Amino acid sequence: MILEALKLFKTYVLPHKRVEVLKGATLSVDIGERVAVVGRSGSGKSTLLHILGGLDRPDAGEVHVGGQSLYAVSARARTAIRAARIGLVFQSYHLLPEMDVTENVMLPAMTGAAGIKKAQARQRALDLLDQVGLADRASHMPLELSGGEQQRVALARALIHQPSLILADEPTGNLDRMTGAQVMDLLFGLSGTRDLSLVMVTHSPETAALCDRVLELQDGLLAVRA
Repeated sequence: MILEALKLFKTYVLPHKRVEVLKGATLSVDIGERVAVVGRSGSGKSTLLHILGGLDRPDAGEVHVGGQSLYAVSARARTAIRAARIGLVFQSYHLLPEMDVTENVMLPAMTGAAGIKKAQARQRALDLLDQVGLADRASHMPLELSGGEQQRVALARALIHQPSLILADEPTGNLDRMTGAQVMDLLFGLSGTRDLSLVMVTHSPETAALCDRVLELQDGLLAVRA
């Protein structure tokens, strides 16, 4: 098992109300398994993914990645676990406009927690850009790329530190159907060759159907979608 989340609770306190987003959500993911998380808008899917990735602390509950606890350790240790084991792909790409494509892909590998030398990170970045069909764009700036190309850069960036788990939040949400299908082919192809586990939030029934399991987040809990 690569990922285990136990009884996650999360509440946001707004000026005039409390919003209970997660109410004991539990999830486990095996090595190499692909899991889709679906649910209505505002149900807490992105919050769940951020908690699984160590980006947002739950009010209660536990998350273990590769047997290591994310929230029973210091922030520095949590960053180290994320740097070693988790790749993140977001809907909005989150590429830094002042860095070229290669530098953006290298970025997660350049943190001290990742422990990769700059020359090695650059070579890995160039190899990954070749695998996602962007070798000829390595020196371009992000704003010179199309949305689909930027998402392919983001996918390469998520793989630079050779994680065992990919967390993807609506990775095709900003793309047209054809471009989105191409990005999904890449995501599934690359994860398959590396035996990566995948947890993906998606609004697309077609994309969810490609996964081994589909879970629905409803009323703060996860259940297998019928």
